[in-house]
Amino acid sequence: MKYVPLIWSGIRRKPVRSTLILLQVAVAFALFGVLQGMKTGVAHVFANLRADLLEVGPSLESASPLPAAYASRLRSIPGVKTVTFYNGLGGTYQRPSQQIYVIGLENNDAWETVYPYVVTILPKDIHALQRTRTGVLITRYEARKFGWRVGDRIPITSSTRQTNGSATWLFDIVGFATAKDTNNVFANYDYLDAARATNKGTVAGFFVVVSDPKQAAVVSARIDRTFANSAHETTTQPLRAFAQQAMRQVGNLNFLIRSVVSAVLVALVFSIATMMMQTVRERTPELAVLKTLGFSDVAVFLLVMVEALIVCTAGALLGLGLATSIFPFATRYVPGLSMPGIVLAFGVVGALLISLISVSLPASSAARLPVVAALARR
Repeated sequence: MKYVPLIWSGIRRKPVRSTLILLQVAVAFALFGVLQGMKTGVAHVFANLRADLLEVGPSLESASPLPAAYASRLRSIPGVKTVTFYNGLGGTYQRPSQQIYVIGLENNDAWETVYPYVVTILPKDIHALQRTRTGVLITRYEARKFGWRVGDRIPITSSTRQTNGSATWLFDIVGFATAKDTNNVFANYDYLDAARATNKGTVAGFFVVVSDPKQAAVVSARIDRTFANSAHETTTQPLRAFAQQAMRQVGNLNFLIRSVVSAVLVALVFSIATMMMQTVRERTPELAVLKTLGFSDVAVFLLVMVEALIVCTAGALLGLGLATSIFPFATRYVPGLSMPGIVLAFGVVGALLISLISVSLPASSAARLPVVAALARR
């Protein structure tokens, strides 16, 4: 504790320089946190996707909505455990920039086994939705953003017109849902399908849960064979396999992220080392006096080293904190994404290593300082 005043005075000796080092480190580690967090977080999300979940969509040749009646045929295919569909309509609330997507839920509990990674709904809220034909469930985020409350009637303007020709859909808020994507609200599919003017009895696609995850590829092929040469052919693929394929397609992006982060951290090392060398040169007389008073070479080395460690670690924590605070905005584009703790841990360790590397040369120079020559230059 007796060295704390010396360390603190060394940091405060040039406050502008210390602040500049801190800000450089903070910006570098904020960039590291966001980019590396996105890369690692997306990999974790894809790795945690269910292996037993298939997505059945229209084939590339037809690209038209699938009949909702396909659900019964899908349930009869060997290896299929649960089937539900996904469908809805896109729209805006009040302004074109305020986009909302209304997801139509099937009036059964099958979606509960498929959608947990997208939405969680309490039983009281799903019951309220099923009792109200025009009902809709919103998220807490949307309630705060738009000032919505349970009991409100909200208008959603959509390009999907109703049978009466109107482009404005009216929904009654009956409860809340916890969703990863804050631009989604949840309504009754039966109401959406009956009220729309076109594509009645169709859905965008199906989610299928297979009995044995190891047979996911086999069941996928079996489903596509079932609807081959029909008016609405299908393309089926395991959700995890699709995600892994997408990850392979963005492999160059991962390389770019690693390159940018590496370049920034290497530049940071040289920048900190240059500033610390300048600091040591300016403090040569002070360091010589300390050695005259009995401070050993090791003590002087550690004194300079600890000063740099404190500033760099503080800057890294500030940058990682900033990255963590802005990271939730990414969940709007990648549902389920969160800042991995391993990235924060590596960030702190990286800050310590960068401090040690960048200040080792200036600290060694200070430790080897000849007292007589240093005092002679005063």
